[in-house]
Amino acid sequence: MTIDFTVNGKSVSLNIDPETPLLEVLRNDLELNGPKFGCGLAQCGACSVLLEGRSTRTCVTPVSAVNGMKITTLEGLGNEDHPHPLQLAFIEEQALQCGYCVNSMIISAAALLQSNPNPGNDEIKQALAGNLCRCGAQPRILRAIKRAAAASGGNGS
Repeated sequence: MTIDFTVNGKSVSLNIDPETPLLEVLRNDLELNGPKFGCGLAQCGACSVLLEGRSTRTCVTPVSAVNGMKITTLEGLGNEDHPHPLQLAFIEEQALQCGYCVNSMIISAAALLQSNPNPGNDEIKQALAGNLCRCGAQPRILRAIKRAAAASGGNGS
């Protein structure tokens, strides 16, 4: 079956088994490394992308479900020359240690800031609640998201 969708602003057309997990397509076929395989059960968030602006777990999303849709991965938010405010804030706040959860944290935060450009601590914590981080970087992650909100026009308080 042919599946057509857009990833990071580029049109994609693949003749593929429609039940193939989107994560597999993104990593193996499109060579995008932002989304990670974590649990395979949509519980950790490592595989998250923005699907039509909403944070979506790709490990349990069949590629057929994204036909005609727009996907943004971590790589599509910004680049080395023009990083997204969240990417820059995570660097400035040193908001990662092992780096495994950073994809899900930034993707979830991007979805939050699209709908609420000035979130408070409780709103940020709620948006990140489904993302697992075991290295203890949560306070820095919270500061990074508030910094990015301020840089994007919100004050992050």
